[in-house]
Amino acid sequence: MKKNRAGQSRLPVTRERILRAAIAVADEHGLAAVTMRRLGSELGVEAMSLYKHVANKDAILDGIAELVIGEIEVPGGEAGWMEAMRRRARSAREVLTRHSWAVGLMESRATMAVAVEGYVDSVLGILRSGGFSIEDAAHAFWLLDNYVYGHVIHEASVARGNTERATGPASTAGGEVASGDHSHLREVKEYAQDFEFSMDGEFEFGLDLILNALNQRLQLPSELGAATDNRGTAHRK
Repeated sequence: MKKNRAGQSRLPVTRERILRAAIAVADEHGLAAVTMRRLGSELGVEAMSLYKHVANKDAILDGIAELVIGEIEVPGGEAGWMEAMRRRARSAREVLTRHSWAVGLMESRATMAVAVEGYVDSVLGILRSGGFSIEDAAHAFWLLDNYVYGHVIHEASVARGNTERATGPASTAGGEVASGDHSHLREVKEYAQDFEFSMDGEFEFGLDLILNALNQRLQLPSELGAATDNRGTAHRK
């Protein structure tokens, strides 16, 4: 076993150790802090020696995205697609809350790593087995991921603001409502005084709405689903 400059034994550098060190740095200091120099320092080696194990920084970013995706649970479809998607969404929220920097990273990668492709394929497979068409499975995947990502980003922004207790719309204006014209905001703020708001509860509320709406769409006769698609396409144009 090699020794560092202080003469202490250290573990050999491997791709796995480099990626784990990168995740630890990103968790504590943000993704911008992940540099070859910083990782070399964390591992007790010269930055140039890392290139024996990873091609470049992009390879590190691809690798840590792959590891984070690997932490997300993808249940089998035995319990039904709704339960599988519910558990996946909860797991994704938990994982991405630990690694809040990963949302932007995963969305920015130009190509998918093999493990990421496998993850996406497994999720789409559960939806297809549940009866969704190819198009609706893609829409459902996109919708659920966007919901989870948005919730994680919001929770991270609340945490950065050191807000211990968010209250949804009621938190957008502190104290009393300044104008009598804002009657709807006033009644929400009055309601919020006795309402035990929680991020967990809000996440579950939104997730239920999405899953129930997807289930209703799944029950539509095919011709009605096609008509809905046509209206949506016309609207998007």
